[in-house]
Amino acid sequence: MKTPYKNIYAVLRINRFIVLAVVICATLSSFFSIWMVFTINNQAMNNAFAINTDGSVIPLKLIAQKENFRVEALAHLELFHSYFYNIDASNYESNLEKALWLGNSSVDNLYRQKKADGVYNRLLQYSLVQKVLSIDSQIQEKDGSYAFRTVTIFEINRGSIIDTYELVSTGKLITVNRNFPNNPHGLLITDYFEKTLKKLNNEN
Repeated sequence: MKTPYKNIYAVLRINRFIVLAVVICATLSSFFSIWMVFTINNQAMNNAFAINTDGSVIPLKLIAQKENFRVEALAHLELFHSYFYNIDASNYESNLEKALWLGNSSVDNLYRQKKADGVYNRLLQYSLVQKVLSIDSQIQEKDGSYAFRTVTIFEINRGSIIDTYELVSTGKLITVNRNFPNNPHGLLITDYFEKTLKKLNNEN
């Protein structure tokens, strides 16, 4: 008995159905893969990971990283302004050396200018004491860079006379490798500029 041949058109319809089903499945699989990659990328951009002491992975939100950066930046600016302006005849060399670790050439150039103008010689000659009273810094982020504006209130004790000054300084912050104890926050001050300096009226 002969095996009956199937209708050629029926075979073609079945083949076409199979091909169409494979194409649709491949397309859906591709779209699903793209969506998964996009989702994972967004999660990676908004999270960082740290290893806990027990070996577990801890996700850290990007917003938390920015908050931590702000805390570190404010501490860095306070440390720098304390070293650079809280000086007297006994500590100015060591304090200025520490301050220079926290900024780039713009800070070094200002230091050299002050030195050339005799600021530190007068400090020694008249035994002046320059004491920082307060440091208030504002940080602004723009296009991935961080600019700051700091208001430093300090007084100069000339013995019988004490004068109080307000200094407004500006600059930018960039991240560098931490260098403990010279640069514990891993930040560097750039484009540093003493914008204004004015004498405040003393009440006494």
